[in-house]
Amino acid sequence: MTQDNSVHQFTMKNIEGKDVSLADYKGKAIMIVNVASKCGYTPQYEDLQKLYEKYADRDFVILGFPANNFMGQEPGTNAEIQSFCKKNYGVTFPMFSKISVKGNDQAELYKFLTEKERNGVMDSKVKWNFQKYLLDKEGVLTAKFAPGDNPLDDEIISAIEKLI
Repeated sequence: MTQDNSVHQFTMKNIEGKDVSLADYKGKAIMIVNVASKCGYTPQYEDLQKLYEKYADRDFVILGFPANNFMGQEPGTNAEIQSFCKKNYGVTFPMFSKISVKGNDQAELYKFLTEKERNGVMDSKVKWNFQKYLLDKEGVLTAKFAPGDNPLDDEIISAIEKLI
């Protein structure tokens, strides 16, 4: 796979507004999740944090991307989102600035994740908040998990353990 098939080509703004190259995560398996504070799946933050803590020292990272694409379930500012996540769920995994994960203003990262032409692996649609994309240590897409899939499901754990 070439660099073009890797998320490492992207630079995104973290929740504080600073540029972060996703190449900084080379050598780590990555789970990218579009998150929202007012969704029925919002309690997944708790299990995402547990997953992150379980594997953080084994070259695994979760990257949270707040998005307001579904029923206005992420209306907050970046500062409000960050405060909500820390206060309610103790989130310590990297959080990024709010982006769009579908539609005309879809972020380039999510165009990559959802278009086989770009990622070399699969086409997909972001169905709702808390959809999970798993990437290997080279930043290549390996799997997609549905919004309703619990982050601690055996299938997800197994997929992560194969990559780390």
